[in-house]
Amino acid sequence: MLQIFSDLAGWLTFDLMGLEPNTKLADAIHFFIEDTTKIFALLLLMIYGIALVRASLNVERVRDYLAGKNRFVGYFMGSGFGAVTPFCSCSSIPVFLGFTSAGIPVGITMAFLITSPLINEVAVLLLVSLLGWQFTVIYVLVGMSVGMLAGAFLDTIRAERWLQSFAAKALEQGKAQASHDNSEGITSTSMTLTERHEFAKGETLEIFGRVWKWVIIGVGLGAALHGFVPDGWIEAHLGDGQWWSVPVAVLIGIPLYSNATGVIPIMESLITNGLPVGTTLAFCMSTVAASFPEFILLKQVMQWRLLAIVFAILLISFTLIGWIFNAIGPIL
Repeated sequence: MLQIFSDLAGWLTFDLMGLEPNTKLADAIHFFIEDTTKIFALLLLMIYGIALVRASLNVERVRDYLAGKNRFVGYFMGSGFGAVTPFCSCSSIPVFLGFTSAGIPVGITMAFLITSPLINEVAVLLLVSLLGWQFTVIYVLVGMSVGMLAGAFLDTIRAERWLQSFAAKALEQGKAQASHDNSEGITSTSMTLTERHEFAKGETLEIFGRVWKWVIIGVGLGAALHGFVPDGWIEAHLGDGQWWSVPVAVLIGIPLYSNATGVIPIMESLITNGLPVGTTLAFCMSTVAASFPEFILLKQVMQWRLLAIVFAILLISFTLIGWIFNAIGPIL
């Protein structure tokens, strides 16, 4: 299915525009067209689909299950759901909004949002073939732990205070509706198919209208750097395994953009060319989960203070993970 976007980008870049393959300009334009069209399609489909599900199912049961007395279970479920859903960092935003509107605590929602781009089934299968099952299991556990710990920390500091006004209002309305329904013994009423469609269409137009331009800006920044970063530069400058190479790799990965599946070939190339496993992993996690496109989109639902806190959590987590895997890599 995703091959359609690559083929479309190839036709527009090489056939219609007449650019020469394997040039930096062509690579950047191909990347921009492919990722923009793919994210737009995913956004439209997922916003509509999630809104349709919200209108069709009893979201109170999901909310109550995730927001129950044992918050640790909620963090685990949010992180686990993120691990098994094939969403990239940008396309996870509609799910974030859906969780918020359902009144699910911000910490549980953030556990999902942070874990989702780091882990998916395709990435896991590719990692098994590349680095073996032991490394892959540790990677999955570490990725979920980052999401869970980040969610717990954000709940502790009451991060919902720093949501954008519309997201904070949706969260409060969701909680108020849950409290009212529980006190009155009300359950979700069924909607007709037409009513569900109209609700989902309205949600899709509203959210897509708010974020589409930021997708173009974010992916454009990523594409510019993706096409023009010199080949072999990272391996040449960060391949000796010094302690500072891990945080530098994390910072270098921020302007770039890829999803968990797309970054695996990059990871294989870096490791093959001598970059330590931990440094490679820190760079790739930064590229997937702390990229400019994601934070440009997250700015639409978070105030700067919360965005800075999330950013700091990710940078610290990726740096620690890189140091740990550089230390244990030779043992695995």
